[in-house]
Amino acid sequence: MSYRYSRGSAQNVFRSEFALSDDQIRHYAPSVLAEEAHESRGERYTFIPTIQVIEGLRAQGFQPYEVRQTRVRDQSKREHTKHLVRLRHKSAIATKEQVGEIILLNSHDGTSAYQLLSGFFRFVCSNGLIAGDVCNDVRVRHSGNVVDNVIEGSFEVLDNLQQIESRIDQYKAITLSTTEQILLAEEAITLRWDEDKSPIVPAQLLRVKRSADADANLWTTFNRIQESLTQGGLKGRTVGTGRSTRTRAVGGVTENVKLNKALWSLTEKFAQLKTAA
Repeated sequence: MSYRYSRGSAQNVFRSEFALSDDQIRHYAPSVLAEEAHESRGERYTFIPTIQVIEGLRAQGFQPYEVRQTRVRDQSKREHTKHLVRLRHKSAIATKEQVGEIILLNSHDGTSAYQLLSGFFRFVCSNGLIAGDVCNDVRVRHSGNVVDNVIEGSFEVLDNLQQIESRIDQYKAITLSTTEQILLAEEAITLRWDEDKSPIVPAQLLRVKRSADADANLWTTFNRIQESLTQGGLKGRTVGTGRSTRTRAVGGVTENVKLNKALWSLTEKFAQLKTAA
């Protein structure tokens, strides 16, 4: 099964339950297969195409399952713009709920170095979350032995996934009252909209869409909030005019990563407060 869920967002997104081929990647995220850097890059910029890095990762047991690319107004940057690739290692154990992945970010127009993050893909709702502390992100500059450095960083992120799985188990053991769930949703809303600018109310982020999300623990609550906030589609009212509106998916590569990181950090702080209490 494959999923294409750009839904009017700021980039193309394509995901499959099978490892992606180069042709699929090229169709949805052509910048991954760029053959040269953008003309704005200087002589000190070492051009290593992302697909070359992916080939190196494939040789080490990683396979890509999702690609997304930012849409740009300047069409001269379309083949070089920021892109995201989610990869899974052959050792990854997929449960009926989720599977750990590494997330590779890059561009060939100078807007991003190679960056590696931890992530999980949740099968029940087809939404991939980005997890882990910001300090654990791995960055690789466009210089030196880029391919080997990215591969080394990928295994570092893979090790980090095991620690995050342990944290998820802790979240599952923390039960939240209705008041606490609303408080978490209120804080999550401020990560996307300025104060008093939200077109929706916290309760909308907490709506149970499937029986698997009915539990009142911190992990399930986080997932409901994360899905609703990033995938959009919630009915609301525009502040000021009162006009009916629907929230948009947070599709831009940069915006999606930023929001996911912030949500994970918020949940971690909430867990610390609950544990301390």
